[in-house]
Amino acid sequence: MRDIVRVDLAERGYDIVIGPGVIGEAGERVSTLIGRRPVIVVTDDRVAPLHLAALEASLSAAGVRSNGPAIVLPAGEKTKSFGQLEALLDDILGRGIERSTVLVALGGGVIGDLVGFAAAIALRGLDFIQVPTTLLAQVDSSVGGKTGINTRHGKNLVGSFHQPLLVLADTAALSTLPPRHMLAGYAEVVKYGLIDDAGFYQWLEEHGAAVRSGESDALVRAVTVSCAAKATIVGQDERESGRRALLNFGHTFGHALEAAVGYDDRLLHGEAVALGMGMAFDLSARLKLCAPDVPERVRAHLAMIGLPTRLGDVAGVTWDTEELLGHMAKDKKVADGKITFVLARGIGQAFTARDIDGHEVAAVLDEAR
Repeated sequence: MRDIVRVDLAERGYDIVIGPGVIGEAGERVSTLIGRRPVIVVTDDRVAPLHLAALEASLSAAGVRSNGPAIVLPAGEKTKSFGQLEALLDDILGRGIERSTVLVALGGGVIGDLVGFAAAIALRGLDFIQVPTTLLAQVDSSVGGKTGINTRHGKNLVGSFHQPLLVLADTAALSTLPPRHMLAGYAEVVKYGLIDDAGFYQWLEEHGAAVRSGESDALVRAVTVSCAAKATIVGQDERESGRRALLNFGHTFGHALEAAVGYDDRLLHGEAVALGMGMAFDLSARLKLCAPDVPERVRAHLAMIGLPTRLGDVAGVTWDTEELLGHMAKDKKVADGKITFVLARGIGQAFTARDIDGHEVAAVLDEAR
């Protein structure tokens, strides 16, 4: 029995299939969905040795045709670039693809975002399937159709909304994650409780250690609840014109932190989000929107799990407040020159806000060290 969450977008709706061993069922599910259309699997050199053979065996056993060998890209955030996008498109187009070709993204958020964007623009639009292998990708980036790449001006500034045909979230695959990457994904799980589900957040305070350690039932529940929360929001606001902006909780600060370190491994995306969520609560408390003890409650949980909670927790980085403010000013959610923040009146009570005094934001950045 699998947990299946439906992303309801009328004729473009799709299922998220969640549970241990889902990669082994990929062939049957993909074949049922696409028939005899050919696929191209795209992955990275970290994931390929772990999961590519199992995925290819499942596809082959179900009679799913491959248009050439899998494409294996370098692992890491820097793969979300114009250069790698061009190389991927050149490889795909060089195979003489038709619009019936389906791309399959096997990997974490970097591969999912890049392959999704390539699918959106190749031949003016190909179908694609997400097979996320990180916790962060399973609960966040593989769901909702946001695709894109980074530029020197900021994160995810070039991209497209392009929904997948199917998401296959194999929770057993998470056992191969390095502990640090598992923790980074947990930050996105916590986010769903903090923005709109105080009960789920309380459950995480009690069971977060089991999720972190990969206990199967706890992990499946965490992924399923997270995906259901995101599916509901995406179904209401596919292109982030309203409620979907809540999913950026912690990201306005977090993306600035990532830009400041050049998107390198000193700070993973989920770690940046964890820091950003703490700062979002700091700003909320500073503006007297939430009780002053809420930021420390959140930080206590994140610290217990093992995530960074202060900028000083990031080794080898000297933070400059003015530089961070400059990065925030380039955020894609800026409108009329004003930064959009997601703040909170308490656990599970997030909302969007603008016209925030820059001096207050600077003070939060200064105090987060």
